[in-house]
Amino acid sequence: MTLLVVAHGSRDPRHGATVTALTARVRSLAPGLTVATGFLDFTRPDVEEALTRLYADGERDVVAVPLLLRRAYHARADVPAVLSCVLRGLPGLAVRQADVLGPDPLLYDALDRRLAEAGAGADAAQRAETGVVLASAGSSDPGTPAAFARLAEEWRRASGWAAVLPAYAATPRPTAAQAVRELRAAGVRRVALAPYMIAPGRLSDRVMAGAREAGADVTAPVLGAAPELARIVLDRYRTVRATERVQLKFTPA
Repeated sequence: MTLLVVAHGSRDPRHGATVTALTARVRSLAPGLTVATGFLDFTRPDVEEALTRLYADGERDVVAVPLLLRRAYHARADVPAVLSCVLRGLPGLAVRQADVLGPDPLLYDALDRRLAEAGAGADAAQRAETGVVLASAGSSDPGTPAAFARLAEEWRRASGWAAVLPAYAATPRPTAAQAVRELRAAGVRRVALAPYMIAPGRLSDRVMAGAREAGADVTAPVLGAAPELARIVLDRYRTVRATERVQLKFTPA
């Protein structure tokens, strides 16, 4: 069976390079497993090209792991639609869609590590006096603010930050700059930005610029090709495989 990483595309070359690096890290964790990448838009190969190549190589069982942090529109609609469309032209190919990457405790570890590398929260004492702006790309999904607020609070409790305030690059509000100012107004001694994004691009640049303009003390980079993300991708693949084995075990002869 094959693992297909299904990622957003972008006109920004940094995005594709990051996804390629993350895919390589996944491949290094599972020698012998075929790991490929397909993009939803802008970047090549797209999903159809990736699956067609796998099909030509004789692959017939694929687990598609969406490189997405939330179960929003892309995971619920775009990815299934693209996979369904491609499958109509590739008879005998079975593709199973795995769950998205978040939420997952390993994502909290990745965020903590990125902040520590940037100079914030290296120990418990620093975290106790640091407020973090957790910045997402944003979504028009009406459930986004509540779900993201829960995630921010879970991370705050798990890691010991003084506060974690959600922010967004697009909609809804607050923006990263507004969130930095809100933490300052609340008396937080030190403010850091943590982008809840996988790859760099226009939206990550926007939140970083906004946070810096508002006076954030530390701005961490995006999650990137983090080892924690690679482990989650592989875990999502293995979960699908384990579920299949259970189903097969109880299938009547």
